[in-house]
Amino acid sequence: MPASPSLPEIKILTSDWGEYALLDTGRRRKLERFGSQVISRGEPKAWWEPALPSSEWAKAQAIHEEDRPWNIAPGGLREWTMRWRELTLQARISDTSKHLGVFPEQSPHWEYIQAQVRKTKGEQPRLLNLFGYTGVASLAAAAAGFAVTHVDASKPAVTWARHNQKLSGLDNAPIRWIIDDAAKFVRREVRRGVRYDALALDPPSFGRGPDGEIWKVEVGLTELLALCREVLVERPRFVLLTMYNLEASSLMLGNIVEQMMRSTPGHTSIGELALAASAPGARLLPLSLWARWESA
Repeated sequence: MPASPSLPEIKILTSDWGEYALLDTGRRRKLERFGSQVISRGEPKAWWEPALPSSEWAKAQAIHEEDRPWNIAPGGLREWTMRWRELTLQARISDTSKHLGVFPEQSPHWEYIQAQVRKTKGEQPRLLNLFGYTGVASLAAAAAGFAVTHVDASKPAVTWARHNQKLSGLDNAPIRWIIDDAAKFVRREVRRGVRYDALALDPPSFGRGPDGEIWKVEVGLTELLALCREVLVERPRFVLLTMYNLEASSLMLGNIVEQMMRSTPGHTSIGELALAASAPGARLLPLSLWARWESA
């Protein structure tokens, strides 16, 4: 029997960011501080018991329950700003989502992207960021020196991202903001002969494009990655795939990224993005799965 290939190293990355703190988790909820605001909202991966007493959770200034509008305490804010390195980001409570537009667990990836471009010499490298949402990764990349093409199917998300660009003083940064279906856009880039030095993508489990296109990650992801390989240069710098799908695994993501890059010298690492809570005895909270291919 042939030997099985060795597994890539699995890493857990935790955020360390003064503007954000995970205070506690448990009973499928999380208690967080975003800038000046303390938020309580649902978290499907927090199956255990909280470490803090209910009196601490009751101090939240905004509470989100499924199928209910946000409950904002007197003095609580609907919009405020946060700083991450050179970026200023708007956090916002909306009536349609529990998300605030900033995903702090992703900060290790922002740091990685910045480190990759800052050690680059020569021509300005180009990054394609698919499913870019409110643009933090794109802005972090552009601030460090990437020329970025940011693609998302949601016009409100791209508008939010452009607002973050203005808040961050990056009005002249080389970012193309594209409202489009990711696969359609990449197909056009293939036909146009456009090439990128790096790729980041964070696909949702399910979504709709601007013209009603239906996206299901289990159906479309491998085809999309194959298309993306065609718009990458012969020796790209990195491919970074993250996913929040509860049915996925980091090993699965690693397998499909390795398949995508099988003819290019490099190595793949996989793991989870996780947050460490500040409460004594609190559990580490796993959030996003990721796989990263890097050039040899």
